[in-house]
Amino acid sequence: MSRPAREFSPTTFRWAVDGLVATVTLDRPARKNPLTFAMYRELTDTFLALRDMPDVRAVVLTGAGDNFCSGGDVHEIIGPLVDMKRRGAANELHAFTQLSGDLVKAMRACPQPIVAAVDGVCAGAGAILAMASDLRYGTARSRVAFLFARVGLSGADMGACAILPRIIGLGRASELLYTGRFMTSDEAERWGFYTRVVDPPLLLKEASEAARALAEGPAAAHAVTKRALHEESSMTVDEAIDSEARVQARCMESNDFERAYLAFVEKRTPAFKGD
Repeated sequence: MSRPAREFSPTTFRWAVDGLVATVTLDRPARKNPLTFAMYRELTDTFLALRDMPDVRAVVLTGAGDNFCSGGDVHEIIGPLVDMKRRGAANELHAFTQLSGDLVKAMRACPQPIVAAVDGVCAGAGAILAMASDLRYGTARSRVAFLFARVGLSGADMGACAILPRIIGLGRASELLYTGRFMTSDEAERWGFYTRVVDPPLLLKEASEAARALAEGPAAAHAVTKRALHEESSMTVDEAIDSEARVQARCMESNDFERAYLAFVEKRTPAFKGD
């Protein structure tokens, strides 16, 4: 059942709707917007709920203040995880890693394109949130690190070993995941992690404008593109071609396809409605 986006009211982060674009703002700036257990759950629930919000066609994900997200909160997540280790609570540790992975799965299953606006620190699970988005805008002062190796963990966290190589290539992803070092904004843009690097005061504006442009496009077709980008990496080329033939034929049955044709004939800009 669909629900109006403006009536949605999460409690662990800020939520705002402007036209067809929803903005999720991680809002703990004094500590560089770290995640808590409750935030993981509510973010996951939010991206799942977006499947039933037709009045939202794109999402901006950002952090309050001068940082994006510093990862899991040291006191509210890391400390309790160490306590689980000491108690031998392997099942609880696995429940957490599955919880965090479920957030990425929800972001990838969310039909709306997600545009991350990344400033300052973007580390650990924060880097994963940026990675799991569809487009990423950064600033010259932003720094991205998949720093799991620096805290004694593997780079195999929340899908990083599967998704990051698709964005920047296997060799570059391997180096970042083995070392946990910070990727500079120049590297992030040059390697394709960032769509664009902009001045900090313009970051949210640029990301929101990109989201708005996507929202004004064919929403149903964008959802198909997002799903295909996510699923086709596990297909052979021939399987992907056959899959795209099926989904594209269905897109040709849409009203948006006909609207685009009529707009072209009439020499005007199409007004897509997402059906």
